[in-house]
Amino acid sequence: MISISSQTILLVDGYNIIGTWNNLKQVRDENGLESARQTLLDTLVNYTGYKSLETKVVFDSYYQNTPSYQEKYSDSVSIHYTSYRETADTYIEKYCANFRRKNPHTSTRIMVATSDQAQRHTVVGYGAEWISAQKLAQEVHDTKKRNKRNHRHRSKSQGRFLFASLDAETQQALSQMRFGIK
Repeated sequence: MISISSQTILLVDGYNIIGTWNNLKQVRDENGLESARQTLLDTLVNYTGYKSLETKVVFDSYYQNTPSYQEKYSDSVSIHYTSYRETADTYIEKYCANFRRKNPHTSTRIMVATSDQAQRHTVVGYGAEWISAQKLAQEVHDTKKRNKRNHRHRSKSQGRFLFASLDAETQQALSQMRFGIK
């Protein structure tokens, strides 16, 4: 498992991940690219929320004659569309280089999720860390399992009654009211 601090920025090469994760390839092939993007974003919202990450998902608009733009998808996830003739790789490389240049003494970690080996070497050269698409998929899966297990454990330990979820002071006050004790 990868150790991730709350001061971590995760840069995700969106189309690389969609083309690598089997479930996203299936969604793309059956329902289209927009549906695969949406599934990826929803998955990353859950993962990054649980891990307390700031995540930037980059989609290239290389063939779209549009300027770059970004939008906030959730509190923890933003989407970045590159400008005309700019690839996601270029955007991510520039981001890593500029971040380190502007913040040379920061403890903030930058992780780049892609299976592009050339990109891996470039971003590591800029001081970023690299995680493969497959490793990120495993991290997402493990985190989801752990979260379900923790939630199930909390639910079982609290019992099936609301009373069990109350703090001791409130439980005592309610018990006193119930039995007419003042």
